[in-house]
Amino acid sequence: MIEQTLKQVFGFDSLRYGQKQVIDNVLEGNSTAAIFPTGSGKSLCYQLPALELPHLTLVISPLLALMKDQLAFLHSKGINAAAIESSQDRQTTQQVMQAVRNGETKILMISVERLKNERFRQFISQVPISLLVVDEAHCISEWGHNFRPDYLKLPHYQRQLNISQVLLLTATATSSVIEDMKSKFSIDEKNVVVTGFYRPNLDLSIQPCTEPVKLETLCDVVNQAAQLPTIVYVTLQQTAEGVAQQLRNVGINAIAYHAGLKPEVRDSIQKQFMHDDIHCIVATIAFGMGVDKSNIRRVIHFDLPKSIENYSQEIGRAGRDGERSECILLANKNGLSTLENFVYGDTPDNIAIHSVLEQIYQHEQQWETMLNQLSRETNIRQLPLKTLLVYLELAGVIEPKYSFFADYRFKFIRSKDQILNQFHGERRDFVETIFQCSPQARVWCQIDFETLWNHFQADRQRVIAAMDYFHEQGWIELESKQITDVYAVKNTTLDIHSQSEQLTELFKIKENNEVERLAQMLNFFEADTCLSSRLASYFADDKAPTQCGHCSVCRGEIASLPGHLVDPIDEEMAQQWISEFLANATQLITDEAIARFLSGIATPLSTKMKASKMMGYGKLEQYPFSKTLLLVQRLERI
Repeated sequence: MIEQTLKQVFGFDSLRYGQKQVIDNVLEGNSTAAIFPTGSGKSLCYQLPALELPHLTLVISPLLALMKDQLAFLHSKGINAAAIESSQDRQTTQQVMQAVRNGETKILMISVERLKNERFRQFISQVPISLLVVDEAHCISEWGHNFRPDYLKLPHYQRQLNISQVLLLTATATSSVIEDMKSKFSIDEKNVVVTGFYRPNLDLSIQPCTEPVKLETLCDVVNQAAQLPTIVYVTLQQTAEGVAQQLRNVGINAIAYHAGLKPEVRDSIQKQFMHDDIHCIVATIAFGMGVDKSNIRRVIHFDLPKSIENYSQEIGRAGRDGERSECILLANKNGLSTLENFVYGDTPDNIAIHSVLEQIYQHEQQWETMLNQLSRETNIRQLPLKTLLVYLELAGVIEPKYSFFADYRFKFIRSKDQILNQFHGERRDFVETIFQCSPQARVWCQIDFETLWNHFQADRQRVIAAMDYFHEQGWIELESKQITDVYAVKNTTLDIHSQSEQLTELFKIKENNEVERLAQMLNFFEADTCLSSRLASYFADDKAPTQCGHCSVCRGEIASLPGHLVDPIDEEMAQQWISEFLANATQLITDEAIARFLSGIATPLSTKMKASKMMGYGKLEQYPFSKTLLLVQRLERI
């Protein structure tokens, strides 16, 4: 039966190594983890079973580009698949939801953030789901390279939505990450399928290159075969634009791609690259996930990647057709401080953590917070703030209850009387009560949930369900905003000072791990043993050859990366920069906050102070953060 579907729907004669084992596991009802190299057919492991399973397959997908690419593939095979995502208009979302509710849709793709939306959870809880698929499942692990706190809640959502089994998919999981994934989703060891990481068709080359000649070297490398589909990876958006322009100046058909471009521009660039109208993309890591182009012949790193995991993901986009492809790193240590600054910017100060704890401890039973507002108030970036809240959950201080939109407003498309006439008895009374408690200002009506509960005991969930129904029928237009997270406060007996110290230490450990990850990456690039073998070993693959014969080390080229020469810091000038920053401050400023300012690391505080317009912003970004922090501490004591 499976073989017939594989041939008739997908056009494949047989499954690849590992795919059959995963698919059999899923169809036998077992929760499974599939750790396959990039481009080795992970998606088919859920797409094929989805056609055999009785109910919906719900896919958590990390990027919109990935969703769209996979949807296009599924539609080309005649499979009823859909996505609910932020760029859709209201009518499209309604149509998707109705098709899911009717059981017509086999696969629904969403981002993990969609599950925080109470309107979506209200809808999806009424739909029977056979399988939860978590793509890029390494995001659930704090020890992974791309930890996303919202992924930690997926086991909870699985239980809440009564989904009997889960399929985890990833290409980049170390042994510790695999253990983490298994324990969080209760997956048996026998249902973890690792197919190996080694790619015999990828030629890995580390080319030491000083900064002044790097651009010229890149132009020469690309020009050697200018027609070959090529991705050049860079760290920053402005670098992408500058490098693409230089490549065009020497006659190479290149274009920049990054998150700063409008979605329609990014879509257009991606399509042109897929159709070989553009031969070279100069991209930040915003490009790649979901780009299923099988004949990418070269992946060139113009800047250092963020980690070994990122490097492996990015080179994994080359040669998916099995043909020989080149992976070239033009390497020096110049960009190291920039990469380290990403890490240091995500470490909250002790006073910031203390401030969050104080807010929680002021509430005896329930704490409501809006993440963006809390981020601004405490000077913690939103991602580490989410992580902090997860730490507090694990410590038993708070327990997530639900999230809701603080504000719901609607405007009538059909008249109030026309809507009321659709209902009789108690239901009509209930709808009339909602309208009575929704004062109208010109066009929009604001729902007053407090009055509805205090005077009529109208349950919030029932009100929202009714408004969603009216919205889907086209009777009203409904808007919701200002998402609020509600937590039960479970334990405020711990000493707030010692607790903030412990949490600060946790973040410091995380910071040290991330910096150590960068050191591991540099050691890998300067290795004196086979690069392919070392890379496979890092990802728990012990079956790769010890000498591949197709990397720069095997060719006798052991790399030594040029260091980064910077001028001595003018301490008198640095003191002026610091003084200007402090003069504009409206709250207590830590030494770390000053060091972030000098390093050009954006934080909620620096955004509020418009620090990027100050003289000293980013002036020391080429220096190690630790050195800048020592300088600040010394100048502060003078």
